[in-house]
Amino acid sequence: MLYKNILLIDDDSDDADLFIEAVESLNKNIICVAETNPIKAIENLKKSINLPDILFIDYNMPVLNGNEFIEQLRAVKELEKLPVILYSTYSEDAAEQLSIIHDTEKYITKPSSFEELTAVLKNILE
Repeated sequence: MLYKNILLIDDDSDDADLFIEAVESLNKNIICVAETNPIKAIENLKKSINLPDILFIDYNMPVLNGNEFIEQLRAVKELEKLPVILYSTYSEDAAEQLSIIHDTEKYITKPSSFEELTAVLKNILE
């Protein structure tokens, strides 16, 4: 397992809970924490001693969307190399047309079921 410490940034707490449940169903040894406030998340990352192994960032968030979050992240030397997966309700084709896909390791469309989410995460995390 490449990633043992995951940070999810998603303003929808229901989506965050589902994401954490899916990660835990794959491997109980993975620590997955969610932050629903992107401003608070970036500030906490700047102060953090133990950084996550990977970030999953929702694109559609108020105040600071996923790309704006990534721009702020990449502007901090200690955070610029963190692997990032941007995810959204937009399909990958729509995201490309809207120039949503940014400086990320990968882009995924939010799956519509728990089973799909688990399958997508399994592919990334294993």
